[in-house]
Amino acid sequence: MSEVGALKRRIRRWLVLFIVCLALSGLTAFPLVTEMRLAVDALNGWASFLADAFPGLREWMLRVQEGVNTADGRYPFLLYGTDWLAFAHLVIAVAFYGPYRDPVRNIWVIEFGMIACAGIIPLALICGPIRDIPFWWSVIDMSFGVVGILPLLVVRRLIKRLEALTAPVGLRPLTMA
Repeated sequence: MSEVGALKRRIRRWLVLFIVCLALSGLTAFPLVTEMRLAVDALNGWASFLADAFPGLREWMLRVQEGVNTADGRYPFLLYGTDWLAFAHLVIAVAFYGPYRDPVRNIWVIEFGMIACAGIIPLALICGPIRDIPFWWSVIDMSFGVVGILPLLVVRRLIKRLEALTAPVGLRPLTMA
């Protein structure tokens, strides 16, 4: 097996993982009413240990459930915004097919994703307090940026190695042994 082929397979595996996770996180924005009902039921049932361990969690989830149910019952058009959020996740996931096909040429998509992941942190820190989001929930939101950037850092490093191996001989970077 060639080193180039092995690198491409590793890049593609990481990208498939990232695409699937991004798409799944987007798809969860569609069924908010059902998800909130299931989450609250879980905190009152099989996951009650979490509610016991984190005292404010049950109250927060009940508040969110009330807000989602009110929006769905009286102002369903508000949930249309989360439909667009879901759609944006799916569209961004599709963009990562470019690096899957041609990693070196489309490394900019990886770097765009890294910037987006980094942008989650200031967004959560600024908008969380404005929207009355508990700080611990903002930390959970920020963790998506941290967790999301890790595979992209790996992929970018692998793409740079692939680029060095596949560049024309006169254009290859000098490597230090």
